[in-house]
Amino acid sequence: MRELLRLFAFVLCLTQALLFSGAADAQSGGTIRDIIIDGAQRIEPETVRSYLLVQKGDAFDPARIDRSLKSLFATGLFADVTLHRQGDDLVVTLVENPIINRIAFEGNKKLDDETLGSEVSLRPRIIYTRTKVQNDVKRILTLYRRNGRFAATVEPKIIQLPQNRVDLVFEISEGNTTEIRNIRFVGNREFDDSRLREIVRTRETRWYRILSSDDTYDPDRLTLDRELLRRFYLNNGYADFQVVSALAELTPDRKDFFITFTVEEGARYQFGEIGVEARLRNLKADDLLGAVEIEQGDWYNADSLEKTIETLTEEVGAFGYAFVDIRPRINRNRSNHSISVVFEVNEGPRVFVERIDIVGNVRTASKVIRREFRLVEGDAFNSAKMRRSKQRIQDLDFFEKVVVEQVPGSAPDKTLVKVEVEEKSTGSISLGFGFSTTSGPLLEFGFREKNLLGQGQSLGLNVTAAARRSQVDVSFTEPYFLDREISAGVDAFHTSTKQQKESSFDSKATGAGLRAGYPVTENLHQLWRYTGKRSTLANISGNASPIIQLERGSRTLSELSHSLSYDRRDSRLKPTKGHYMRLTNDLAGLGGTTKYIRNSLNAGKYFPLADQWVLSFSGSAGHVYGLGDDVHLLDRFFVGGDNLRGFATSGIGPRDANTKDSLGGEWMYTGTTELTMPLGLPQEMGITGKVFTDIGSSGKMNDMGYRVNDDGSLRLGAGVGIVWASPFGPMGFDLGLPLIKEGYDNTENFRVNFGTSF
Repeated sequence: MRELLRLFAFVLCLTQALLFSGAADAQSGGTIRDIIIDGAQRIEPETVRSYLLVQKGDAFDPARIDRSLKSLFATGLFADVTLHRQGDDLVVTLVENPIINRIAFEGNKKLDDETLGSEVSLRPRIIYTRTKVQNDVKRILTLYRRNGRFAATVEPKIIQLPQNRVDLVFEISEGNTTEIRNIRFVGNREFDDSRLREIVRTRETRWYRILSSDDTYDPDRLTLDRELLRRFYLNNGYADFQVVSALAELTPDRKDFFITFTVEEGARYQFGEIGVEARLRNLKADDLLGAVEIEQGDWYNADSLEKTIETLTEEVGAFGYAFVDIRPRINRNRSNHSISVVFEVNEGPRVFVERIDIVGNVRTASKVIRREFRLVEGDAFNSAKMRRSKQRIQDLDFFEKVVVEQVPGSAPDKTLVKVEVEEKSTGSISLGFGFSTTSGPLLEFGFREKNLLGQGQSLGLNVTAAARRSQVDVSFTEPYFLDREISAGVDAFHTSTKQQKESSFDSKATGAGLRAGYPVTENLHQLWRYTGKRSTLANISGNASPIIQLERGSRTLSELSHSLSYDRRDSRLKPTKGHYMRLTNDLAGLGGTTKYIRNSLNAGKYFPLADQWVLSFSGSAGHVYGLGDDVHLLDRFFVGGDNLRGFATSGIGPRDANTKDSLGGEWMYTGTTELTMPLGLPQEMGITGKVFTDIGSSGKMNDMGYRVNDDGSLRLGAGVGIVWASPFGPMGFDLGLPLIKEGYDNTENFRVNFGTSF
């Protein structure tokens, strides 16, 4: 029985094989008489036939027919395709994909239709395919995730229309922003988590960050955070530092992220021996050592290395060497944690600037950009000068984006410099309000255009109305006068000041001035100014000092001024290291009724003591000498208030013994020692503390026989303060105590300055 069953199964299998072989032979046998296209509506039959790999007269080849089927599907024109044999004809049955009539977005509030429409690839009158729709869904979700909304969902819906058309609707549920619940650091020993949270751009969610989006998760921002951490550690001596990983973990409810940075700090290094090797003919290393500001024993700083390379490049160029390649040779000693650096000065490749191409400037004239370049066409190419040129273009503050790159020229020894800019608005209108102890409540209106008519010129108007001081200023500046690096300008002004509290009078001044300034070196700047002014003392109290009574009336001033400024601070707004010095000389008497010589000096030095701790010393001194006449009241020095805290405005110096009116001095000096420090608050709150000590004095004037308190003794004040860079404008609060004073001085313990603009 078992043998009989096996024989039956064998016969059955053999029969099926023979039948299948016969069917295949029937399918593949013969020649295609015609190709019939069924279902084509918009697409021409000949277009369909052009995608087939078989034509009339070809044999029925199953392999080629199968490839034809795949070829038709690959066009994306059809939702369904079948190919079958009907006698000697090949029938192609099609279902065309519909045409998109309209694309709409529903449920989107945080991102508008224009933003979403620019992200999707599908457009009206384009063929609809499921693959393209799914790709666009992914693009929309990516866009929402970049905006911190990881809980967003997108569901595409189609609405069938006549003539095989559809409306495509993306139904969007945006969800809430996915915020940063916690940022943690693993492996950090020298800097705690709170300090490193201030370095990274990503922030933990807090109630006071309602105006910021930094507390929403952005993967691109996380990449930036890795680089910010690296720069911070490299600039603080940690040459071996690396970010091992930066992980973002999404909570199960998709509402919050936990960010974890794993770091390896390594040892902290100091600079060891610093040297220069000059490998250019007739150039000695000793000639370049003065340009190296890095000193042995300083903490290693990557930015200092880059800055030194730029300085050396400029120094070597001054000796007439156009082709220079400066590379630091670093020797790291891990046993004593020191890094020795030798700057190798080699001859660079002989490459010349063939052309400088500028694109993207629609409004700004090309010459405005071109004149900021430290390179011109035909010069020897210098990468340090190219970087400096980019920085100068960015400093114009005319452009949202500046990209400067080197591309190959028409020959191996030629290069092109391509500059791509993206312009931004350069005009501004501001309305501000504030309060200061000196001026009282104030209201300010301003207009400024930094790039007038695209020529790089500046036009400004500023109107300030305050309880004790009002002012109107109009200014115009041409930064490249006569196509030279001379900043020339004209100013007109009118001021009105109430000084009843200090000196029992009011004053008004109206005038205009001309100025011209130019750089002597990269850090040394010279300025010349001519001012013509008419000033008036009015509303003099009947109880005012007789010396002030004699000043009643108007006077004219014709003054020529000269100033020389040297500035090596790392920042003019918030310096942490460096120094500055400014010398000013004024000569009045080239016409007018006022004649004097006045000299003044201002200087300051900043020392970084520790992270965010800065010690500074600053001071000023001045002397005015009347030419053939006494120095008038408005031309004297008034000390106290902002320049000597603990004392009121004009609180020290010569004073009428009877009326207590401040009379001003013919000489003065002030000095400040100040330590700024963090207060343990989040850095983005912008609140820092300070401890200060101020000294100063003023005196020496002709008392004209009247009783005047004028001993010229030293005054000393000390105190503490808080500076807040608030969203409403900068605020400063100082609490000062006069430690050394005279009995006739006016003191003031609390001082506030508050201002904002919109």
